[in-house]
Amino acid sequence: MQTYDLMVIGSGPAGQRAAIQGAKFGKKVALVEKREVIGGACINTGTIPSKTMREAVLHFSGFYYQSMYGINYRVKEKVTMADLSFRVQHVIKTEVDVTQAQLSRNNIEVLSGTASFLDATHLRVTNSRGITDYETPITVIATGTKPAVSTAVPLNNTTIINSDQIMDMPEIPKTLIVVGGGVIGVEYTCMFATLGVRVILVEKRPRLLEFADAEIVEALSYHLRDHRVTMRLNEEVESVEEVAGGGVVANLQSRKKISGEALLYAVGRQGNVDDLNLAAAGIEADSRGRIAVDPEFRTKQSNIYAAGDVIGFPSLASVSMEQGRIAAAHAFGVKVHSNPALYPYGIYTIPEISFIGKTEEQLTDEDVPYEVGVAYYREIARGQIRGDTTGRLKIIFHRESKCLLGIHIIGEGASELLHIGQAVLALGGTVDYFVDTVFNYPTLAECYKAAAFNGINKLTRF
Repeated sequence: MQTYDLMVIGSGPAGQRAAIQGAKFGKKVALVEKREVIGGACINTGTIPSKTMREAVLHFSGFYYQSMYGINYRVKEKVTMADLSFRVQHVIKTEVDVTQAQLSRNNIEVLSGTASFLDATHLRVTNSRGITDYETPITVIATGTKPAVSTAVPLNNTTIINSDQIMDMPEIPKTLIVVGGGVIGVEYTCMFATLGVRVILVEKRPRLLEFADAEIVEALSYHLRDHRVTMRLNEEVESVEEVAGGGVVANLQSRKKISGEALLYAVGRQGNVDDLNLAAAGIEADSRGRIAVDPEFRTKQSNIYAAGDVIGFPSLASVSMEQGRIAAAHAFGVKVHSNPALYPYGIYTIPEISFIGKTEEQLTDEDVPYEVGVAYYREIARGQIRGDTTGRLKIIFHRESKCLLGIHIIGEGASELLHIGQAVLALGGTVDYFVDTVFNYPTLAECYKAAAFNGINKLTRF
């Protein structure tokens, strides 16, 4: 029986980083992947395809040039799914090649097949060539998630789909029903609305993206409505049915009926644990397939770790990478430092949202005395040059110490721009840093200085 120092199940962001970190420690590492290609959902069906599709949508629609050349400006008048798919497939192939090269360079053996536990130290890998058993003292579970299913929504892969099946749609619908106002549902709502699709977004909660700052979400909601998106909040789908001759009808619990050419079901995701035989290893998952771990990402079984989306919130590719690295380090007794409070969030809506730290709502609940400074892209030269006059950057800081408490941005380049604030926040900086710092002109980074002045002025106003 072949033996490895570390076996990692799943080749997504968490699995890749766990395997590479183990290899950097000089360990013999194997990575098990049941797909025909590596990269997990991140590269093949989730993060990379959706963000690439977003870029293609922005390009073909001419979105950021419409403020200058008119709302009828388009790079291509009739955009097809083939147009979007071409760019998506190119990026996927490149990312797969890069990942394979990284694993090969670190002498990590990739085992194709489905992994399952025989006990806490033995794994079985099953593929088309047969069954092979392996022994390992340490295992990292990084199997990720898959779209949740519902008996009320019978998927047919053409007009009733989940987020994994977006690129399989035969054509772009004229009307799309999106069920679910979380990150995935809202991102795809923005993309299709930008293409001119009439989107109806159904969400059972009273607002979108409840974990984000209310003012930022309110700004996003305004943009959605401005692009003819109908939001049905506090509503829940009871059943979905196909219509003879084409089309879909969603029946809501409130007795409303919503009609569209297609429906995207984007309500949550489920952990990929069905094939793992967790019980044999003395581990269990909850009803949503999530595996509980301690702060070091160790499961109930001391030699088995779990990282990435399979352990639940926040389910971000960037965080999954870090979790995989930390899990492997702890597994081999290497101390590492990472602060989850300083993990950034990036939501690739149109316009983009990114934030770090506390929201106003959280600080209010905690009775923290804070002040807010805001800068608007429309007042920054770079915002006018880039054609984004709707973005804004918001700094939240302590009224007394002036220490940064949170940065919240909506607008083009938000996820990149956030990292300036992240660095200052992580190093314990104050809002005065932005007042005293000179930024290149013209850049969106100037928003930090403008927002800082806006906030500081509120402290000295009588």
